[in-house]
Amino acid sequence: QVQLVESGGGLVQAGDSLRLSCAASGRTFSTNTMGWFRQAPGKEREFVAAITRNTGDTYYADSVKDRFTISRDNANLYLQSNSLKPEDTAVYYCAATWKYGSGWASQGWYDFWGQGTQVTISS
Repeated sequence: QVQLVESGGGLVQAGDSLRLSCAASGRTFSTNTMGWFRQAPGKEREFVAAITRNTGDTYYADSVKDRFTISRDNANLYLQSNSLKPEDTAVYYCAATWKYGSGWASQGWYDFWGQGTQVTISS
């Protein structure tokens, strides 16, 4: 199957940047869509960004648009996060699915998940 391992989280100040990585192994050729989700304390897990393999189309939540950039290579997924705000504090999860389609903003659409990496932004 597919295994996903996130890294790159940490503690930074507001306005700083972080680059999150997701290392994929297994049947990565089957992962047509990959995405990032996050979950802050006391909140539901929410969609952050997604990218497709065939076209490279990207999708972003309004809360991170123009600040975050999602990208991928053959085996890895990345999230460049700039101008970080305290409200970006969350555990960030990498996700993947074989599917193409319009379900990329729904966590239930993904088949594989990493364990998450903590991102903390101080004010």
